[in-house]
Amino acid sequence: MKWNSYTIHTTVEAEDIIVAMLDELGIEGAMIENHVPLTKEEIGEMFIDFPADLGEDDGTSDVTFYLDSEATTEAEREQLLKKVMLALEEQKQYVNIGEGTITPGQTEDIDWINNWKKFFSSFYLDDILIKPTWETLKPEDEGKVMIEIDPGVSFGTGKHETTQLCIRQLRKYMKSGDEVLDLGCGSGILSIVALKLGAGHVVGTDIDDVCLTSTYENFDVNHLDRSLGKFYCGNLIDDTDLQKQVGEECYDIVVANILADVIIPMAKVVPARMKPGAMFITSGIIDFKEEQVKEAILAAGLEIVEINHQGEWVNITARKN
Repeated sequence: MKWNSYTIHTTVEAEDIIVAMLDELGIEGAMIENHVPLTKEEIGEMFIDFPADLGEDDGTSDVTFYLDSEATTEAEREQLLKKVMLALEEQKQYVNIGEGTITPGQTEDIDWINNWKKFFSSFYLDDILIKPTWETLKPEDEGKVMIEIDPGVSFGTGKHETTQLCIRQLRKYMKSGDEVLDLGCGSGILSIVALKLGAGHVVGTDIDDVCLTSTYENFDVNHLDRSLGKFYCGNLIDDTDLQKQVGEECYDIVVANILADVIIPMAKVVPARMKPGAMFITSGIIDFKEEQVKEAILAAGLEIVEINHQGEWVNITARKN
């Protein structure tokens, strides 16, 4: 199988924004290449003894995404590429994207699912150990609050800033026995964290049914009974059947680690799912869209109680009074 590759020539400053933009267009996964030197911590996490010479950091970066040449037609790829180019033009209003040009190419099939594993190793988020399933537990880590995760083809290792922002807010606001709704559950990491921290039951949704399989598998890995969670495939924004399945005024915590452009329309339907006094924890919000998300949450009748930043990403936590 061959893959069509498309490399966007941009800046280090715009990397995360462009990856988020691609995700909003339905393009999952991108490779970033730049000349930024690795920190000692990053070298340790990647088990690199002698980091490669990356050359002088000139601020430029290449963001490459891939499209399956067998699963998409040439016309479909051209149409998607036009959308990418239009979106790049829009991003110029917010950030320096540099050249902003795209170079097409082609590559042979790669074991995408497994090759990235060498970059994901155990780490602590505060006092929570997050460990990939393929690593052996170290003796010194015995007895810790531990989340084992195998993201497979779905999003969620816990290393991204947005996931960490949500986990810290779950720890802060969740009470023992709480009912939790996880919107955009991905690998199930936030649902699993919630249960490990004492939630009574979780419900989750995702638009990709692969995520539901991944979530239940990660329940098994973490020795959690599958009856502790119920997960649905669909879009809560406009799927009335899904809204009925999820229920009304059922949840003490609603967490949504998605993207700003999804949270904004979703904010209208979230309050109906929340009990009075419940908390809405959001992230996946790139910093230049913070105000838009705040406006949507306030317009939905919720009170914003906390805003946190980590890198270029934002968490907004709100309450239903």
